[in-house]
Amino acid sequence: MKAFGISILVLLALLVLPWIIQGDDYFLYKYFGPKREEVRRQVFEETRSFRQGLIQELTQMQFAYEHATADEQPRLRQVILRRVRDLPDEDILPNDLKLFVEHLRRER
Repeated sequence: MKAFGISILVLLALLVLPWIIQGDDYFLYKYFGPKREEVRRQVFEETRSFRQGLIQELTQMQFAYEHATADEQPRLRQVILRRVRDLPDEDILPNDLKLFVEHLRRER
């Protein structure tokens, strides 16, 4: 009977312990959640697929910019520069895209 009582108390403690640690507001998750997601984002940005997709997207934007009218080019330039600004490392870009981005920056 004593072992049964102890096992019930242990089970109850295991059920209540997460609530005691997290509380009603999940205060630990509020602190560690954003940090975890930031690390996941950094790892994602270092993947080959992300980098290849980014290069492909910028190449398409370059093509669109070169074939756009004079009225459309300033808007496209803003979008392209904003997209490049968020790059973790510009060294992933091929030389032609680097030159294109530098050209856009000088046009400002």
